[in-house]
Formats: sequence, structure tokens, C-alpha cells
Amino acid sequence: MALDYRWLQDTVRNRFESEDAMEAFLPRALTPDELKQLGDDRYLSAMSRRVFRAGMQHSVVDARWPAFEDAFWGFVPEKMVLLTPEQIEGFMTNDRLIRHRTKLQTIPRNAQFILDIRQERGSSFGEFIADWPSTDIIGLWRLLAKRGARLGGRSAAGFLRLVGKDTFLLTSDVVARLVAAGIIDQAPTSQRDQQRVQDAFNALQQASGRPLCHLSAMLALTINPRV
Repeated sequence: MALDYRWLQDTVRNRFESEDAMEAFLPRALTPDELKQLGDDRYLSAMSRRVFRAGMQHSVVDARWPAFEDAFWGFVPEKMVLLTPEQIEGFMTNDRLIRHRTKLQTIPRNAQFILDIRQERGSSFGEFIADWPSTDIIGLWRLLAKRGARLGGRSAAGFLRLVGKDTFLLTSDVVARLVAAGIIDQAPTSQRDQQRVQDAFNALQQASGRPLCHLSAMLALTINPRV
């Protein structure tokens, strides 16, 4: 089965007053050059924010994030990798933070992950993210889940969306459209089903020239017209 881009475009366009309104609504991905310009501290900060967002209202985490930036010295990986268990325990007494010990412990672990990638590639983590092809974004999800701390499930895609890397999101609305189109039978947890989803997005991208984040939002709008 396949999704028809012309049908998708026409269906979503009908949700808006104008073409410009539709385009303004769709999310924006950063260019590879913009991703490369982000410091690795910004990637660690976004990873950590995504970890804390899991299971919590995003607005609650975001409101506390300036305090996290201050407490963790701007999330510089070279500093964060040196955090000791005693320092982590010290953060548990800081009422400006969200005091979740297991999530706090991911900060030095993900700092090490970033430093490992830098050493392996001889370049910044931002270059690693920027150079990964959108045609295999699920491969990047898997790598983040395997080597990062608490970056499995939806967290890998959520982290990528936070930093501006082009990715689709498997929200309930997107999954519902993919099921209705016969691409998958249920939420894609197996590698086989995830590859079917990637193939469907690749076909839509080839037909449209749009980034994955546009296509993801458009598919969601065919189920839940929020405008």
C-alpha cells in the first residue's frame, strides 16, 4: 500500500484558509549547516530536556529548564561527564530542579555518549546529526536508543525534533493514518514495521520534496484537524 501525496496535500490544504496559512503552520527543520553550528552543549541540553519531558507535561519541564541550564553549567559535555554520584545526590536537594534521580543520572551518561561519537568521527556531535540521511531516520532513532541513556521509544524522535533535525513523529494521529492507509497494522514497534513507515515517508518525500516534519504534521492533520 502507498499514500498518495496529491490526496494528502489537498486534504490538508482544505483545513486552512490559504496556502500561506498551511505553510506557516507546518514545523521547520534546521538545515545541515545550522545543525553543525549548534554547540554540543546544546545537543546535551536537548537530550536531557527530552529525558525529563518523558511522562511529564512539557510546559512544566520547559519552565524549569533555565534553572537546569544554570545548575549544570550550560551542559558542556566535558564538564558533565565528570559529574560524580555525590554531585548528583546534591542536585536532589535543589528545589529549582525536577528532582528525579534516575533522569539526573542520564546527564553524565549522555555526555559520555556525545564525547564517544566525537572521538569516533573526529568531528562534532552536530556534524554527526547533520550528516545522517533523512531516508534512514529510524536508523538514527535506533542508534540513539542503543547508545544514549533513556532515549528509546519516542524520546529519540522527540530529541531530534527539539534540536531541529528533520524527523517524523509517530504520534497517535500519524499512526492512525498509516494504519488506515494499510502501511502498518498497529503502532510500529518492530524493525520491520518501522522500515515500512520509513519507506512510506521516503516515497512521500520523493513525490513532494517536503521535509519529513512537514509530512508527519500533514498526516496527523488528516486524522485530527486542529485548525
